[in-house]
Amino acid sequence: MDDMAEQQVTARLAADLDDGFTELVRVHATAVRAFLLRVTGSATEADDLGQDTFLRAYTALQGYSPQRRRELRPRAWLMTIAANVWRNHVRSSVRRPVSAAPVEEVCQVWPDQRPGPDERAGTALDRNRLVSALAGLPENPRVAVVLRHIVGLNYQEIAEVQGCPVGTVKAQVSRGIGSLRQLMATEDPPPREVSK
Repeated sequence: MDDMAEQQVTARLAADLDDGFTELVRVHATAVRAFLLRVTGSATEADDLGQDTFLRAYTALQGYSPQRRRELRPRAWLMTIAANVWRNHVRSSVRRPVSAAPVEEVCQVWPDQRPGPDERAGTALDRNRLVSALAGLPENPRVAVVLRHIVGLNYQEIAEVQGCPVGTVKAQVSRGIGSLRQLMATEDPPPREVSK
């Protein structure tokens, strides 16, 4: 998202909270859902947590002055709220476990750009493996990788979301990608034997 679009959102928030909030949701809902989908692994949880994220955002914005709403960095601010909502959800889920949605359900929302049944079968297998590997990462690297490579935040924005220095974020992303590569490599299926 470019700075001009962010400024338009914050200007609308400063002028009229309800109108600005509608625009904020329109512009950022997809990114918030993508983040929550990747960290939870469940479309249902991502939708529920996304609603909670925007409810909390609206509640917070009601207490902000127009000047503070104008100075807001909406994307990083929303991702911070989404990450906190998800962390709270994880903590409360540990106390009252629920069954997770099957990986197949999550993978169905990823668009398949390849034609042909052989290629589609390979893509589905790759997605399943990637979702499983991503779920195997510890919290901080998982959040950093998703925010960087799925949502598209820059390192400074991720540092704001994570509440840590930019260097730490770069290390988390690097370690997360390295761990994903290792996890994906260990899950490689054995090569098929070709009959002669």
